[in-house]
Amino acid sequence: MVGQKSSKLQSVLFHFFSCLLGFFMVYPLLWLFMSSFKSNDTMFHNAWSLIPEKWDALKNYTSGLQGVAGVPFWRFTLNSVIVTSVSVVGTIFCSLLAAYAVSRLKFKGANFWFGCIVMTMMIPSQVMVVPQYIILKKLGLSDTLVSMTLPWVFGYGFFIFLIAQYMRGIPRDLDEAAMLDGCSKPGILFKIMIPIVKPAIVTAAIFAFYWIWQDFFQPLIFVSSPKNYTIPLALKLYTDPNSYNNFGGLFAMSVVSLLPVIIVFIAFQKYIVEGIATDGIKG
Repeated sequence: MVGQKSSKLQSVLFHFFSCLLGFFMVYPLLWLFMSSFKSNDTMFHNAWSLIPEKWDALKNYTSGLQGVAGVPFWRFTLNSVIVTSVSVVGTIFCSLLAAYAVSRLKFKGANFWFGCIVMTMMIPSQVMVVPQYIILKKLGLSDTLVSMTLPWVFGYGFFIFLIAQYMRGIPRDLDEAAMLDGCSKPGILFKIMIPIVKPAIVTAAIFAFYWIWQDFFQPLIFVSSPKNYTIPLALKLYTDPNSYNNFGGLFAMSVVSLLPVIIVFIAFQKYIVEGIATDGIKG
């Protein structure tokens, strides 16, 4: 009897502290969402409170959608969609080709080149910004959407590593059987490998989407015209220490910018778990 009471107490305490911890983790998102309903005048009267002192949601979302610097918010959204879409497709395609080469093809120095790819994961992306900017400037591509996509489209070390480790767990008998049937090496990649490594590809695509969609640093360096700003860079325009700060519009558009991220996570979360779990046990 005492043991049953102790077990129930432990279960109650476990669920209580789990819910409490979950609330603290979700609280910043709840605060952001509820703050988008508050008026600018009362925004920080009780900053910790989730309940608006004065509701002003319509004004916040309307002013936010109107944009800033003469550029509507839909233009910033379109820029983000274009940059993210092109960058994700490019980096996943090139990473897939590189992963297939170093994991399935036999050529001299394959392990060496794979080691070089892995070493690039140790280099902070900020270190590469200056040479990238110089190259883009000389090519006449600075302050364009291309300048934000070009650094991504030639592959990324982490994605190559992720897909290559998945491919290394696939028996090579499949390759040999396909070649006996007359299938070429590109055919093996597109007809056999891609369907099998789909979880790793989707996982890499989701990570790429998150990183590129929320990237602030590279657009800040490569782009100077507001018409070419992506959403993260545009959000800073809603506040100006020397003039009026539209915190309501800022929080409202922050909520809008989070919607694609939340939708993608909910729709593809099973691939994230499957891709990472399989990567940990293969190869």
